[in-house]
Amino acid sequence: MAQGNYYVPHTAKWPIVGSIGLFIMMIGAANWLNEASSGPWFFAAGAAVVITMMFGWFAEVIRESEAGMYNSAVDTSFRQGMIWFIFSEVMFFAAFFGALFYARMFAVPWLGGEGTGAMTNQFLYPGFEAVWPTNGPAEMGGSFQTISGFGLPLVNTLLLLTSGVTITMAHWALKRSQRGALIAWMIATILLGVVFLYVQMYEYAHAYKDLGLTLGSGIYGSTFFMLTGFHGLHVTVGAIMLTVITVRCAMGHFTKKNHFGFEAVAWYWHFVDVVWLGLFIFVYIV
Repeated sequence: MAQGNYYVPHTAKWPIVGSIGLFIMMIGAANWLNEASSGPWFFAAGAAVVITMMFGWFAEVIRESEAGMYNSAVDTSFRQGMIWFIFSEVMFFAAFFGALFYARMFAVPWLGGEGTGAMTNQFLYPGFEAVWPTNGPAEMGGSFQTISGFGLPLVNTLLLLTSGVTITMAHWALKRSQRGALIAWMIATILLGVVFLYVQMYEYAHAYKDLGLTLGSGIYGSTFFMLTGFHGLHVTVGAIMLTVITVRCAMGHFTKKNHFGFEAVAWYWHFVDVVWLGLFIFVYIV
């Protein structure tokens, strides 16, 4: 409804739908990690609800936008909302990077006898050497091999960096009202994201089957899959968003002066690129 010069959105059902989907996903993930047979099914059901929410909510906002229900004040609020959303995502990954750094720089050295951990090492874990990567004292996580950063991870880094270029080219094409080039660059960005996900799934299969590197491989395995797995989830979400925006571009949506929907997805994709660079350096290389 309209209130003065500002559009006040009507009561929406999609936030509660998304919350329910995420709740089901988390139940599934917890059971999956504990090897319950129902885990994958609950996780898949929750993911389906979340994806349905995304497409439903996108469609509703698109209809309102194309109907001219939004003005400059709403555009400003959308931009502020997206900035805060990306900030929350930065904090999300900062917590996981923090867990990695704490384990590597403090917890493992203490267990190895450094600093205040001398007594712990002497009486609880004698002989444990603080060498990274580690599967924990007494090799509780089992033996494993790490993945070289200059193999598939380097390929994925090049893929994502290239996708950052292609979406920037798409943005320039939109600003120049070059609809054909815009769609072509968007499709290229989506394909690069899909190939990235394929390479990551291949890497995961190789890690589990050939290297013994799993979520149960001590602190290294858990932090490795936690960071790269959540990043892969963000790439998946980003690819869905890019697909929606590409369809909108093909339908003639957006103009060179009014295209925040496109910009928001571009911001998110660049954020995903930057996070991967951090992962590549601190998880695979250093």
